[in-house]
Amino acid sequence: MVLFGRCMALTAKLIFFAALALSFSGWLSPPLALTAGILFGFSFAHPYASQSRAAARFLLQASVVGLGFGMNLHEVLKAGRSGFLYTAISISFAILLGLALGKLLSVRGNASFLITTGTAICGGSAIAAIGPILQADEQEMAVSLGAVFILNSVALLIFPPIGNALHLSQTQFGLWAALAIHDTSSVVGAASRYGAQALVIGTTVKLARALWIVPLALATAAVKRSKSRVQLPWFILFFCLAAVANTYLPNLSSATHALSNLGHLGLTATLFLIGTGLSRSTLREVGWRPLLQAVLLWIVVGCGSLYLIRSGVISF
Repeated sequence: MVLFGRCMALTAKLIFFAALALSFSGWLSPPLALTAGILFGFSFAHPYASQSRAAARFLLQASVVGLGFGMNLHEVLKAGRSGFLYTAISISFAILLGLALGKLLSVRGNASFLITTGTAICGGSAIAAIGPILQADEQEMAVSLGAVFILNSVALLIFPPIGNALHLSQTQFGLWAALAIHDTSSVVGAASRYGAQALVIGTTVKLARALWIVPLALATAAVKRSKSRVQLPWFILFFCLAAVANTYLPNLSSATHALSNLGHLGLTATLFLIGTGLSRSTLREVGWRPLLQAVLLWIVVGCGSLYLIRSGVISF
């Protein structure tokens, strides 16, 4: 029995590193990398769970900066300005609705607020920033991250087919992905499958959305009278500087192109690492009340933003 356990652990490590290498090599597309990660998470006990979460967080931020080397600054600024108002309105609406749903479903503790902020702003990044301010315990963080992560995985797989079925333009899909998908990694993954223009708009609007972590964290700290340090999303500044280099330094075109490709490959590897975090224990920990809150809030935000985009109320 002991020998069998050791063999399984060794097998898990070998498969983990092999799949990670394939993801970073570009042999696996983002959806396949995510699917491979999920299958791994459900099949094996993760040999490097905590290290994988830390690596995914760092790799995501580095990959977003790398993607900036493939973007034009003027397009980035245009998308950021146009998406600011929509972002502000959608965040306010999502927070109010999420808290109401949490109260209606009797979601206990801080999990309701964490799920709400994760849906309203940028998934796991918002939860990681707000959790310490609320002094959320490990169970509340796990429940919130698990609920948001499950829906992230679903969104990455179903959004591009829905966009194609509804004949959404590149602009429409990029905006919809940024407004309706939780984490930056899944927004970029879905938008990159849809097209180059969708990627620019989706990434830029989502990063502008992520900046709202700062005022929300400060407001939460003031209300809770917490002295926890507010984490600033510095990688967004580096993303903009990368776009500046790509736009105004044509002599570096070969280098910026290579860095942009690395960003795409790093994102695919990130999605694999994120996928490995989903397991049977994650589903059990979430429970039906927080998951129902997250699903209902996500459906309303996703369907509502899609309707407004298709009807022309939200447009560029």
